[in-house]
Amino acid sequence: MPDLHDLRLADYAPRPSVAIPGTHVARPRHRCVDAHNHLGRWLTEDGGWMAPDVGRLLALMDEHDVDAIVNLDGMWGAELSANLDRYDRAHPGRFLTFCQLDWDLLRERDGVERLVRSLKDSHSRGARGLKVWKTLGLKYTGPDGRLVLPDDPRLVPVFAAAGDLGLPVLIHTADPVAFFAPADRHNERLKELLANPDWQFARDGLPTFARLMDALENLVASCPDTTFIGAHVGCFAEDLRWVSRMLDDHPNFHIDIAGRLAELGRRPRAARELLMRHSDRVLFGTDAFPLSASAYRTHFRFLETADEHFPYAPDEEVPPQGRWAISALALPAGVLAKVYAGNARRLLRTGSDGAVLDPGK
Repeated sequence: MPDLHDLRLADYAPRPSVAIPGTHVARPRHRCVDAHNHLGRWLTEDGGWMAPDVGRLLALMDEHDVDAIVNLDGMWGAELSANLDRYDRAHPGRFLTFCQLDWDLLRERDGVERLVRSLKDSHSRGARGLKVWKTLGLKYTGPDGRLVLPDDPRLVPVFAAAGDLGLPVLIHTADPVAFFAPADRHNERLKELLANPDWQFARDGLPTFARLMDALENLVASCPDTTFIGAHVGCFAEDLRWVSRMLDDHPNFHIDIAGRLAELGRRPRAARELLMRHSDRVLFGTDAFPLSASAYRTHFRFLETADEHFPYAPDEEVPPQGRWAISALALPAGVLAKVYAGNARRLLRTGSDGAVLDPGK
């Protein structure tokens, strides 16, 4: 028998001994729209599609009453058209593809004008929104070689154009707070950072987490006619008071819950209060790719039941983010209807059949 004094923390996978009843939720109480997912190919290592079998994906969606998925991987130009052809045009109403922008253009003197033209071209091709990645603020530089943060005044025409075109902006600014803290024995996401050292942003030359959150708020405030969706619980799931205050102060700001069950579920009372208070401003999303039945069922269980202390990633022996379990929110039916689909359909101007109700300007 091995000496357990030498057991590595990474191999420690305790099983709770308390008796906790659980609820199996195969289908949501209301049909839903997954407003945050990735179906394209820009995130794949081999350049293949994230969903290689669209028929199987549609069957998974039907099995779980998912009316539509927002595909954030449209990119721009020919790649956007390829995504639209594969998903939106081939299966009307089931997929809503967002474009992205080539922020490398910011290094050019006429970069902002070219970005606006690109956004207009993507809109004309059929993009339903704009996805902004965390690299805006952490990677891209202007003509002077300095990092361009989301609240750079030069970007206002770009985001204002999104509002003029009727394109909501789903923005991911910064990663979890722990990724901006020292990678030491006190960091609750140390295992992830050791496995992915490029996720560690507490480095010279990069903005702090607080500065990025200020940049996000400044951007939202500077473009009041543009609809913003703060990815991953407004990009700050660790501080729900900040998120609630943002929603109070900025009527054009919304959030999705994608990829943050681990954070919301360890503060279930505060999370429930947030979703109840701002039920018109929260979108359902999973950010689970490739998609699986267990991912959807875990989300349904989290939103609908009163279950306590269950895994947020049931297919993993060791939790992939934080080493804790979550508890569910038991949201009422009216709130569920808004979060599951109502809010997304309003912001994306789409009916239950996927038809565009108001194509914008």
